[in-house]
Amino acid sequence: MFINNGLRAVLKSSAGVLRESSTLCSAVSVKPWTCSSALLSGPTVSRVTGSFAVPPPVRHYARAAKTEKTDPKSQLSDLPPTMLKMDYAAVPLAQMTDDVVKRLLSLELASHREKLKLKTEQLIKKVQRDENDYSSVEVQVAVLTARIRNYQEHLLKHHKDKANKRRMLMAVDRRKKLLKNLRLVRYDAFEKVCEQLGITYNLPPEYYRRATRRWLAKKEFCIKVFKAIQKQKAEQKLQLNQSLDTTETEEAKQEVKA
Repeated sequence: MFINNGLRAVLKSSAGVLRESSTLCSAVSVKPWTCSSALLSGPTVSRVTGSFAVPPPVRHYARAAKTEKTDPKSQLSDLPPTMLKMDYAAVPLAQMTDDVVKRLLSLELASHREKLKLKTEQLIKKVQRDENDYSSVEVQVAVLTARIRNYQEHLLKHHKDKANKRRMLMAVDRRKKLLKNLRLVRYDAFEKVCEQLGITYNLPPEYYRRATRRWLAKKEFCIKVFKAIQKQKAEQKLQLNQSLDTTETEEAKQEVKA
């Protein structure tokens, strides 16, 4: 009996506290989440007697807006959508058809492979020696350039595609060898190819080796041996010069005596 009366008294007191907190929040017009934190911390007494001051609400500042990542400019972006496909560009009847057929034959509805084929043909025409040239070093460099740029655009979106990354590196190595040979044989053609295709050619290092601790110790030992040999040779040369000087002086003395 006494336990029940005690529980009822506790529940009545807690209900009264909740009513007072709700009336206080509505009177001060404070947000509920700030009012609950204020009640938990307790009201602060102001300098005026008999008045209570509720702490100011906590301001939650918004996060900075996320900037959308802009995709780099594609090599196919300069191809107009109204341009005809490569298979129908030389057909005169394709120019005289209606708009619906032209749209079907244009690059607007073409696949990525057809656009890449047209872009490769444009790069080939920039560097080929004549109209029938499709096997020279310059043409091979143009084909590899279009392929490498296509791989680069693909890997920016799918950076975990290891197979295409390997193919791109193989194409880069192949183009580097071709440019190196072209630079040694025909430097004017090399400059023209780099200028027309927008390629920056960096000279390879003369010698490259991974600097391991064993290699560094061996290099330091070889330098010490080289310096010791040079010092020994210098001493031998000095002794030889001194011996020659002594023989010359002795011969001079003998001539004077004679």
